[in-house]
Amino acid sequence: QVQLVESGGGLAQAGGSLRLSCAASGTIFGLSTRGWYRQAPGKQRELVATISPAGNTNYADSVKGRFTISRDNAKNTVYLQMNSLRPADTAVYYCNFVRNGIGYWGQGTQVTVSS
Repeated sequence: QVQLVESGGGLAQAGGSLRLSCAASGTIFGLSTRGWYRQAPGKQRELVATISPAGNTNYADSVKGRFTISRDNAKNTVYLQMNSLRPADTAVYYCNFVRNGIGYWGQGTQVTVSS
């Protein structure tokens, strides 16, 4: 089992920044792709960004150039630096780690961006 604990959400003004963190614990050997997803009220959960074991990153078009995903392997932590925030970025953000083909989810952290 993999346990994921997210932190760093909160309230920001449009144009501001927030940094999300997601720390993994438990059976962490063999962790592969790590990512961030988000779900706004009334909408489906959507991909925000992923990072592969090789460090290759992938971003949703809506966040390219504004968000940056990174990781600290020593701490088994993945980060999402969010800059130039927009009201449309308001959502619950979830981290996702994949191990042996199984995806594990964090509990989610609320990000609210005011205009």
